[in-house]
Amino acid sequence: MAPFPRPPGAELTPLGRDQARAFARGAHRPALLAHSVAIRASQTAGVIGGELEMAPIEVPGVHEVQVGGLENRSDDDAVAEFNAIYERWHHGDLDIPLPGGETGNDVLDRYVPVLTELRLRYLDDRDWAGDIVVVSHGAAIRLAAAVLAGVDAGFALDHHLDNAESVVLAPITDGRWSCVRWGTLTPPFYPEADATPVADAVHSSTDPMG
Repeated sequence: MAPFPRPPGAELTPLGRDQARAFARGAHRPALLAHSVAIRASQTAGVIGGELEMAPIEVPGVHEVQVGGLENRSDDDAVAEFNAIYERWHHGDLDIPLPGGETGNDVLDRYVPVLTELRLRYLDDRDWAGDIVVVSHGAAIRLAAAVLAGVDAGFALDHHLDNAESVVLAPITDGRWSCVRWGTLTPPFYPEADATPVADAVHSSTDPMG
């Protein structure tokens, strides 16, 4: 399967269903479960919701980075081109577009308002109790989380998320966020010395967008 799907995208695999069940069994029951418009995200949330006996809701704007001309490509050149531009986003060049696709600002402009709305409607309400789980997608998650919580760019680039892994953000004062977990790691979030994110993505067997 190509690593650059456009929503609604493909069905969730049997392995993906097993990973979603494992996530649900290891998680505290959230107060709200949301998912992107992608089929896999919807089905993942459906599995989690089934395990936790809760109904998920769909929210717009939190789908994966749209890659334009790189869609349906899985060759090394496509993976390298995506990750070279994605690396520039993390270092502040958010106006650089993928070929025929989104800029970093495009992603943030649709993604961040969804999290802000969920925060204002629920998490900032003194009568609200519980967490919110949003089933989303690796590259978009890493970019939004790093920007919102000030996570080191090198760390965010070096640490991809496996399927059903999560980034945990906690609301703090003045509308800001703190990152309290990234995959299996907790703060402080230090980048790896001598890391080469673009080359690593090309030669890795993991999802280049994860």
